[in-house]
Amino acid sequence: MSKEQDIESRRRFLKVAAGTTAAAVVIGSLPRFARAADLPALSESDPTAKALGYVEDATKTANAKHKAGDDCTNCQFYTGGPTGRGPCQLFPGKSVNAKGWCVSHTPKKA
Repeated sequence: MSKEQDIESRRRFLKVAAGTTAAAVVIGSLPRFARAADLPALSESDPTAKALGYVEDATKTANAKHKAGDDCTNCQFYTGGPTGRGPCQLFPGKSVNAKGWCVSHTPKKA
C-alpha cells in the first residue's frame, strides 16, 4: 500500500468514525423525548410513590411538609410541561401529574 493510499484510508476511517459517533449521539437522545408521552402513569399505590408520599393533586395532601403552591411543575426533578403528565427523575419509567407533589419536592433554581 502506498503512502497516499494509507493516508486516504485513515481519512476515510476518521470520517466514518466521526459520522457514526454523531449519529449515535443524535439517535441516543431521541427515544428519551419520544417515550415521555408514552410513560405509564405513576399510581399513588406504587411502593416508591408511597415511600415518598406522592399525591396526584398537591392541593389535597395533608402532609405537613407541603407548602402552598408547591407541585411537580415547580420541582427540579420534574421535566414535563406545565399541564398534564410528565417524567420525574425520582420515578424513572413513570409519568407524574404536573399538579402532583411528593415529600422530595425541591424548588427549581431561578
